[in-house]
Amino acid sequence: MSAGLHAVARTEIEADPHDLRHGRRNRVLEQMDAHDLDILVLGRQANVRYVTGAPQLWVAGTRPFGPICTFVRATGAIHLNSTWDEGMPEEIGHDHLYGLAWNPMTLIGVLQDIAGADTATRVGTDALTPNFAKLLPTAFPNAELVDGESAMRAARRIKTAAEVTALRASVRVAEDGLASAVAELMPGTTERNLAGALMEAEAAGGVSTPATQDSAWITSKDTPWRRAAGDGRLRDGDLVVISAGVLADGYVGEVARTLPVGDIGDPVAVQALYARRDTLWERLVAACKPGNPASALLDAYGGAGEPVPPAPVAHGLGLGFDPPVVSPHLRATSDAEILAEGMVLAVTAHVWQPGIGAVFSRDAVLITADGAEVLSTSPSWNEVRNG
Repeated sequence: MSAGLHAVARTEIEADPHDLRHGRRNRVLEQMDAHDLDILVLGRQANVRYVTGAPQLWVAGTRPFGPICTFVRATGAIHLNSTWDEGMPEEIGHDHLYGLAWNPMTLIGVLQDIAGADTATRVGTDALTPNFAKLLPTAFPNAELVDGESAMRAARRIKTAAEVTALRASVRVAEDGLASAVAELMPGTTERNLAGALMEAEAAGGVSTPATQDSAWITSKDTPWRRAAGDGRLRDGDLVVISAGVLADGYVGEVARTLPVGDIGDPVAVQALYARRDTLWERLVAACKPGNPASALLDAYGGAGEPVPPAPVAHGLGLGFDPPVVSPHLRATSDAEILAEGMVLAVTAHVWQPGIGAVFSRDAVLITADGAEVLSTSPSWNEVRNG
């Protein structure tokens, strides 16, 4: 088992480590100063964990906005919606916890009692529903309600050293899952069996929450952006994508590789396709440097002579998915987003050849002062083949 699997021995709920949660919280305070926010009222789970360091209950689906966490800039006080003390950081006392309530006015009453609520002049929220847009002014009678998500995005955009360590650990768990699925790759098995092997290994690593919906698929020889139609059973010559994604201790780790199955009908053509992927990947990594616009990753495809996929070619990693989302459909946004030291991106390379299939890979990339550091270490088939 990989040394990166740090969660396997943990059966109890624990708060995030001291350096991790305080480093994140300091970044939020800096952004509250920059955006002139007296109080943040947060409802999005990733934002709540970023500020509090308390693990949140995972659910498969979206949640409507509610005042789950309130962070006061002047005092550093955190008030958290929780029905239990387990996993609470020591700095969040029992008297700063409040339970669930069906009546929203009960929650408004809690907010009204927070020290500084009646004197705050600018209160930021990371989302709002029409109901809470009407009710929150009664909790903060002298405040203007403003967008707080921009402050949270600015804080989360650059990772602290402790966050990078957490991301490395999540990538290791994903890589162990990937390796287990690769070991089962053979003619006659199915996409579903590969997904089962991958998820079993991830669960053995202490992670039962996948970060991606699909884990294995046969690439199409007929169309570039689709999986192969059929029964999902692997046959000689298929190019199969194995994509591992985990949510480990709140942090998303992703890695994907494409491998050929069994006897390859035209090894020279397949080798050439993998070489195209390698050329594209070199350009993508070169584009990941401070000062470049995020759209440089789109331009890397053009520079390699490859069509840009309709899906995003990169997205930020952290507690959930962070900005930017680099997509040809968001070109203006990608032009405006400037890459900076400390960002971590999941970067995708995709090439396709009619009659052969696609080679798809995804890696976590840390942007450093000197360029890019690829956090994942799983080799491509080309690297394995060439020794």
